Amino acid sequence: MAKEKKQPRPRAETPKGFRDYFGAEVEERNAMLAEIARVYALYGFDPLETSGVETVEALGKFLPDVDRPNEGVFAWQEEDSGWVALRYDLTAPLARVAAQYRNDLPSPYRRYAMGPVWRNEKPGPGRFRQFYQCDADTVGSASPAADAEICAMLADTLEAVGIPRGDYLIRVNNRKVLNGVLECMGLADEGQRGAVLRTIDKFDKVGEQGVRELLGKGRKDDSGAFIEGVGLEAVQADPVVAFLTSKAASAEETFVNLRAAVGESAIGAEGIAELEQIAALLAAQGYGPDRIEVDPSVVRGLGYYTGAVFEAELTFEITDEKGRPRQFGSVAGGGRYDDLVKRFTGQAVPATGVSIGVDRLLAALRAKGRLSGETRGPVVVTVMDRERMADYQAMVGELRAAGIRAEVYLGNPKNFGNQLKYADKRQSPVAVIQGGDEAERGVVQLKDLVLGAKLAEGLSREEWAEQPAQVEVARADLVAEIAKMLDRA
Repeated sequence: MAKEKKQPRPRAETPKGFRDYFGAEVEERNAMLAEIARVYALYGFDPLETSGVETVEALGKFLPDVDRPNEGVFAWQEEDSGWVALRYDLTAPLARVAAQYRNDLPSPYRRYAMGPVWRNEKPGPGRFRQFYQCDADTVGSASPAADAEICAMLADTLEAVGIPRGDYLIRVNNRKVLNGVLECMGLADEGQRGAVLRTIDKFDKVGEQGVRELLGKGRKDDSGAFIEGVGLEAVQADPVVAFLTSKAASAEETFVNLRAAVGESAIGAEGIAELEQIAALLAAQGYGPDRIEVDPSVVRGLGYYTGAVFEAELTFEITDEKGRPRQFGSVAGGGRYDDLVKRFTGQAVPATGVSIGVDRLLAALRAKGRLSGETRGPVVVTVMDRERMADYQAMVGELRAAGIRAEVYLGNPKNFGNQLKYADKRQSPVAVIQGGDEAERGVVQLKDLVLGAKLAEGLSREEWAEQPAQVEVARADLVAEIAKMLDRA
């Protein structure tokens, strides 16, 4: 009989483009999301959770840089219901919800949503196929006041999570103004219009001359590779350059420049009027240009934006992997998308919203020193005598009842040193020790692991003597003494 071939063991590794999150990372994210939810709730937004799976039709053809709806997503075909996919963002599911429950939801409908999204794109450094988003949207209001409110709420949110005023700037533009510029250029071909939009989006990187070259025959990038241009004549590029360079020292001057850029375009004039109203509403609430400003260079890549667009940029410097200083960049963006729900209902339903890149914002907070990447573990009650497990469990029960995280060591208690190593690895602040002698005398030993770590870092002997790292206390005082230690830590 042939010997049965053994199946190879599975490889213990995460799939490409995905990662695992541990302890402090999860706690920091949850705490940040809770603070964001608090601000959103203050503004009257309600939470919404949607399925992680949507039909491909519901996701639509709004994915950037792809031509097919199931490109860029993780999709599969169901036998009885066609193609479905993991959600690409939180906006398309909202559009489906707004259409599906339109007779039950209030109008306008204000909701926020938080959760993972999945993109079947090539992973890279810091770029994963699964990541968290945090959205807030108003569906059913065409008023620029809804756009202004989103911008104000975004500013309040950034400050609430720990980005101080002066370290961020929310930049606002309007796609109608850009459409007016395209109208002035006389571009009817959708392919050319799309190419112009993508070129405009590179203004921050390549500057005015670079945009002119890319709108014309093309240019060489930093690596020396030649990038094909859109193929426009120089005179056709003038309205685009006028638009991109229209930002002035004041909003009023910017609006004058924008009117010159859009010429006689009615849609362009409509966009400028909406921007003026947004600026006035924000100014009335005390949100000045130090926090929110009109900036014509903001385009946003997604094709479904129909009006106001906005982007939150962090302005402080960090050091990149090569030690070079650079600004942190964008952590949130959004805008008005009045046609997304219409796909389901056939009727125009105005909507506006913002999406925060959760992982980007967490990275920013770490860069600012607002997050340590560390977490305080539980108090660990060590086991000196297997037969007295009930006594040890009673200790953790009292600590938990007082709201203190605590656990009994459940490994092999034979080697006491391993128990303390475990407590260190758990980042425990205190280890509780009670052998038979301590039990007879009605006391416990409390080992202050935080203080011990400080001694290892260079705390002087005198400082150590003033606050010994291990103390003996009455068993009845266990909870009170540990609470004091935690407060001191």
